[in-house]
Amino acid sequence: MISSSKKQMKQVLILLIAGIAVLPSCSSKTDYAGTVHDPMLFCKTVKKLNDVVLENNFPPMVASRNYAYATIAAYEIVAAGDPVHYQSLSGQIRHLPAMPSPEDTSNIDFPLAALLAFTKVGNAVTFPEGSMMNYYGELLNLADSVGMPSERISGSIAYSDTIVSTILAWSKKDNYPETRSATRYTVNEEPGRYVPTPPMYAQAVEPHWMEIRTLVLDSASICRALLPPKFDPSNKNSEFYKAMMEVKNIGDSLTDEQKHIADFWDDNPFKMNVTGHVMFATKKFSPPGHWMNIVGIAAKKAGADFNTTVTGYTKTAIALFDGFISCWEGKYMYNYIRPETVINQLVDPEWRPYIQTPPFPSFPSGHATASSAAAETMTSVFGDNLSFTDTSLLEFGIANREIKSFRQASQEAAMSRLYGGIHFRFDNDLGIESGKRVGELIVSRLTMKK
Repeated sequence: MISSSKKQMKQVLILLIAGIAVLPSCSSKTDYAGTVHDPMLFCKTVKKLNDVVLENNFPPMVASRNYAYATIAAYEIVAAGDPVHYQSLSGQIRHLPAMPSPEDTSNIDFPLAALLAFTKVGNAVTFPEGSMMNYYGELLNLADSVGMPSERISGSIAYSDTIVSTILAWSKKDNYPETRSATRYTVNEEPGRYVPTPPMYAQAVEPHWMEIRTLVLDSASICRALLPPKFDPSNKNSEFYKAMMEVKNIGDSLTDEQKHIADFWDDNPFKMNVTGHVMFATKKFSPPGHWMNIVGIAAKKAGADFNTTVTGYTKTAIALFDGFISCWEGKYMYNYIRPETVINQLVDPEWRPYIQTPPFPSFPSGHATASSAAAETMTSVFGDNLSFTDTSLLEFGIANREIKSFRQASQEAAMSRLYGGIHFRFDNDLGIESGKRVGELIVSRLTMKK
């Protein structure tokens, strides 16, 4: 739900006044740039949105939309503040209009304006209403507390709001509202067709997501995954039968390392746990949230400045957004059965995957597709050999993993779905290929840093 600008401004003024009342005098503080322009502050701000997405159980494709619009708003301010080195995405992204030009740059702090724009757009495309506005007030209080002049804060708010208004008006035309009332997925007895899986037997998620406007791709189908194998479980020599038995056999003999990989990349935003008659849900980041975390880790390891950090987040968010649209076009084109369903039907009715099967068709793998797309964009920003420790899952009690490169991480994320028992190998392999094409197309078409 989108708050009215009048109501938001009232909230901001209340928060700012309250913050100023409890802060010590800052008249001697003048080095505000060291704090406000710190790229880790932008990483912290993205994490705030990540936490909101987590708490509200957004499925991965919806989460990717939240990150895309918020990061594009921030990036457009970066580009306006440094036009010598950065180019606006207007004219490069579908239907994105020209951005308002700042009238008086002398009273605009562009990093602060970028932080505010990210936060306000993130607030507008998530719910509940106002979920990011307390943090918006914290950013203003921080700028004031480290000595940013009040007229510079005001100028930053004013310019940020012009970008926010433009981005939100554009975002409303992406067909998202129309898909909220679209028809549901039809379950039938066609052999090889996806049906809901235990324990929730939930309705298939977002069967019309391919109708959302893409950002860079010409259409949802342009990078569609190649054809999956024919559903032929009765033929023991068929590619399908061998893939089905591979899922079962690996799942029955997982090593500790394979379990760690499956758990680490599970990224299930809403897992239903069943113990006897008791059911309860646990939450983790969705795949886009995990990759947004990785951008922050990579930016810190690379020593990236504020503008490069924002660029990395934005380019990756665009890849995730278009990657999920592309993947969902394939998922509901093929409506492919999940391993758990066919193994239960034909091999072992009691078999369960190591991680929980998500509520949508199997082919292609969404994690493989989106991760591969993200790996290409991140490589274009930070390089091909940036190794790092991924600490994203520590807050969920899962040990770190050592990552050699973004592409290696995407390969591991894809393989995790086979270890987890929720995807066939061909779901992952063809998903990686499709996602790589998405990422390469985005890298080739977008000019961000000149």
